Amino acid sequence: MEISASLAARSYGAARPVTTPDPQAEGGAASTAMRFAENFAQVLDRADTTAQAAMTGDADPHALVAALSEAQMAVETAVAVRDKVVEAYLEILRMPV
Repeated sequence: MEISASLAARSYGAARPVTTPDPQAEGGAASTAMRFAENFAQVLDRADTTAQAAMTGDADPHALVAALSEAQMAVETAVAVRDKVVEAYLEILRMPV
């Protein structure tokens, strides 16, 4: 038993640096969420600008349809991500402590 525990402790010690997050590394969940929010806002702004231009006759109707389709896809994606986050949160709440 002593050898098994020693081997397990050494294996854990060797594997631990691999699982420890690197504070210097680029990316991460916060960075990804920030980029997602920025891209989402840009898509909605483009759709809004194109819709206003179409109302004044300055934009092609095909550009309006493309911008609105892109905005619809962005909103549907954001809703799907939100649903998954809420689902994960509820699953965590159901876990026994």
